[in-house]
Amino acid sequence: MKLMNILKNYLKVKRIQKYSPEKFRRWQNKQLQKHLKWINTHSPYFEQLKKNDLLKAPDLAQYPFMNKQIMMENFDELNTKGVGKEEAFRVAIEAEENRNFSPTIGSITVGLSSGTSGNRGIFLVSKEEQSAWAGTILAKLLPNGFKSKEKIAFFLRANSNLYESVRNKKIEFAFYDLLDHFDTHIKRLEEYQPTILAAPPSMIRQIASAVSENKLSISPIKIITMAEVLDPLDESFIESVFNQKIHQVYQCTEGFLGCSCSHGTIHLNEDLVYIEKEFLDNDRTKFYPIVTDFKRRTQPIIRYRLNDILTLKSEPCPCGSPMLAIEQIEGRMDDLFILKNKHNGNLEHVFPDFVRRACISASENLKEYIVMQHNPHDIEVQCLVFDETKRQRTEENIRTNLNAFFQQYYESPKITFRAYQENDRTAKLKRIKNNMEVNKVVQSAF
Repeated sequence: MKLMNILKNYLKVKRIQKYSPEKFRRWQNKQLQKHLKWINTHSPYFEQLKKNDLLKAPDLAQYPFMNKQIMMENFDELNTKGVGKEEAFRVAIEAEENRNFSPTIGSITVGLSSGTSGNRGIFLVSKEEQSAWAGTILAKLLPNGFKSKEKIAFFLRANSNLYESVRNKKIEFAFYDLLDHFDTHIKRLEEYQPTILAAPPSMIRQIASAVSENKLSISPIKIITMAEVLDPLDESFIESVFNQKIHQVYQCTEGFLGCSCSHGTIHLNEDLVYIEKEFLDNDRTKFYPIVTDFKRRTQPIIRYRLNDILTLKSEPCPCGSPMLAIEQIEGRMDDLFILKNKHNGNLEHVFPDFVRRACISASENLKEYIVMQHNPHDIEVQCLVFDETKRQRTEENIRTNLNAFFQQYYESPKITFRAYQENDRTAKLKRIKNNMEVNKVVQSAF
């Protein structure tokens, strides 16, 4: 039955991907309305809102916004399986501590988010949702469909029954624990010889370095990054080593939100989620996604406001997909720099892409970098270079680029260079970091 459900969802995704934009929107709206009607009568949280006349019709605009704090505060009433938050946390934390990710609550898989947004959250997935997720993943990411057997090396902080549900006769799946030593990964990869490599960009960068230094010999036919923002510096290096286009998966606790097509363009998975856009700029190109997942019933995700910043693609993708195309995932709002506009004196957010471009365009000698803002007047840059004899010129070029950008709009902060500090392997790599406490900045910065 599980395999049949996976195959059914696989074929459904393949069919929907061929819809015209008009037919796709009609189908999506129908799925959304159907889902809202079901949620209103099966989730105690939304059932109570309806009883209080706060939801008079299955109109998405009537539903309240949600975030992680609201979801956790109302966890017991939101989910439709009667799972308590305390029990779910206990199961998830024990799984992480024991590195045994098979336990469930009844038939429900429990997972723990990484907490990059400030606090940890729990996600619940039923067996039916696991099968649907597996079919969708296979339809969107397998390079050759079911025509050939694939061996997937999957690097994560924590495994899950959700990921194990992908395994079948055509798919061999190997979980690599990010907490293990890198030498252990190299040895296992050499023995396993994966056809598909899926990992955070920082890990794939390390693997690519090992390949380029002849410490590892693997030839995957597809490389997929996830869990971190794919920096252009990493992207170009990885592509040069493996001689192929890098693909991305955009997934978080709130759902499987997007992935790359055959042309390398990230498309939001609007066959799974309905996306409202909260635009952040006058050009209406950068936005927060507000997510409603119309496939998840165990733990409803309705109008969930993410603080990820997405940039719309300006040109249509040649793949012809009816789903929204994204130029890039910039990162979280928490990591935007805050500087004083020199024309009007207001504190303003600076999008990471501008800082990122200023660094990577400075020199081909730049191997790794991190840029941190400690306060409104001080920015720290850490560089790892290929040639130490060219370090001074590299740093001067970065300073020049950053100042050229800042001076157009802002009161320029002091830029200090320090030694590069290796990233904690248990944490997600962030190259653009805001280390300020925003509330204190607003109160006392200037």
